[in-house]
Amino acid sequence: MRRISGIAAICRAMDGAAAVSVPQYRTSTVARYSASSSKSSVRSNWYQPTRTAAHAVAGSVLFSVAATTLTEEVHAKEAVPPELRPKDIVLYQYEACPFCNKVKAFLDYYDIAYKIIEVNPISKKEIKWSDYQKVPIVIVDGETLLDSSDIIDKLFEKVRPVDSTSDADEETKWRKWVDNHLVHVLAPNIYRTTSEALESFEYITSHGNFGFTERFTVKYGGAASMYFVSKRLKKKYNITDERAALYEAAETWVDALKGRDFLGGSKPNLADLAVYGVLRPIRYLKSGRDMVENTHIGDWYSRMESAVGVSARIQA
Repeated sequence: MRRISGIAAICRAMDGAAAVSVPQYRTSTVARYSASSSKSSVRSNWYQPTRTAAHAVAGSVLFSVAATTLTEEVHAKEAVPPELRPKDIVLYQYEACPFCNKVKAFLDYYDIAYKIIEVNPISKKEIKWSDYQKVPIVIVDGETLLDSSDIIDKLFEKVRPVDSTSDADEETKWRKWVDNHLVHVLAPNIYRTTSEALESFEYITSHGNFGFTERFTVKYGGAASMYFVSKRLKKKYNITDERAALYEAAETWVDALKGRDFLGGSKPNLADLAVYGVLRPIRYLKSGRDMVENTHIGDWYSRMESAVGVSARIQA
């Protein structure tokens, strides 16, 4: 019964934010993609009976993908005064979850030490104590925070209480764009073909909290399940061409920068960190490599990689 409930988790994940129609694709972007794209097919017998357990993990890590290799830090991190720095932060997460990576990008950029509890997406035994059965969950000095955007807002208020920005409306607009549009483009891309689905689940099973049997079941059953789920997501979010939608989203973000190093100007703001956070897991998968090669987002991403720098994670 526990594993079957994962089907409901898929539905909750798909309905977690309002659908945003994909805008008309740029001719140059689509043409550049079409010249190099190839279609792959899959036989129905590839979908094995392991789908029940796979649904559980697939719904929990709907947009899960691979982690990045961070480059040498170039930009200075934002300094948080010692008196404002939280003393103890524990993040309950899935390693490849984009929403968890949003929170980690914020913590890493502000160099706020945090501990991680990796949640098993099938049993969720690590968060049995919570009525809220999604991740991320963050405990900050004994206070429980839920929902990635709310977590970041409350942490920001704690560490930058006097900060204000003249472009708050712009920042808010693009943070909502991340949650309501960008994340919905990712799953159809990382699970676009059977090989890409397996690539994603290879990372998930290598870095997630799984037993030996679960690891095998989730890798193959999860990849099969999400390959088919991704086709439903394409229809739900009005996506006709996965890569073109991804490239369009990347170029939309680059256009929003208006020639600035970051949306925040000379340094990243919360919108920069949100976009970077959800893209960080896919950057070195095939979909992420294709995105950088076929759009203009690479320079901004490299600047963000340098600005965020090394992880502030400490051992639990």
